[in-house]
Amino acid sequence: MSEETPGFEEKPEVPADGTPDDAAEPKAAASSKEEAAAPAGDSAAQSAQDTALLAQLDQARTALGERTADLQRLQAEYQNYRRRVERDRIAVKEIAVASLLTELLPTLDDIGRARDHGELVGGFKSVAESLETAAAKMGLQQFGKEGEPFDPTIHEALMHSYAPDVTETTCVAILQPGYRIGERTIRPARVAVAEPQPGAAPKSESAEADAPSDKDTDAPDKG
Repeated sequence: MSEETPGFEEKPEVPADGTPDDAAEPKAAASSKEEAAAPAGDSAAQSAQDTALLAQLDQARTALGERTADLQRLQAEYQNYRRRVERDRIAVKEIAVASLLTELLPTLDDIGRARDHGELVGGFKSVAESLETAAAKMGLQQFGKEGEPFDPTIHEALMHSYAPDVTETTCVAILQPGYRIGERTIRPARVAVAEPQPGAAPKSESAEADAPSDKDTDAPDKG
């Protein structure tokens, strides 16, 4: 017969965490409910975050498009500005060159008259030819020749006459040559012009009239 320790009673076994089995079961059920509810909450939060990121991406794309358009507009304005500056620079240069050469025209006229009279000799000839060469390099071109048709856009008629041997208004003498720079005329050629005589038949018609006819050449000699 075993002896029992007075005042000691056996107690049921308790889990290591000190929670009875019947108390642990409700806690485990609650924990499993929380774990089941956690994925649903995480999915909603992730969806909201994705929506916010997409909104930010759209805003960034819109801002990028606006900045790109601004940059393209600024680039186009800069290119237009460069072209305008270059065009103005060329125009100013042409005006300056034309102004300088216009001042030299009387001197070139004197050189031309001296050449016509045989006075362009010696050192004066070398200086004159150097001046003409420099003016030509700057784009100065002389025009105006005898026998060319009169053109009021490049000729200035100072003398007028009639001539039987012309079929249109013609420059018969160059009193002062004209000058141009490129397509720009800085002085028209001053000329004497001749027009066909009033009532005169054109040259081709008068030639046909003077030519013997076939009847005259084929007629037999009665003598």
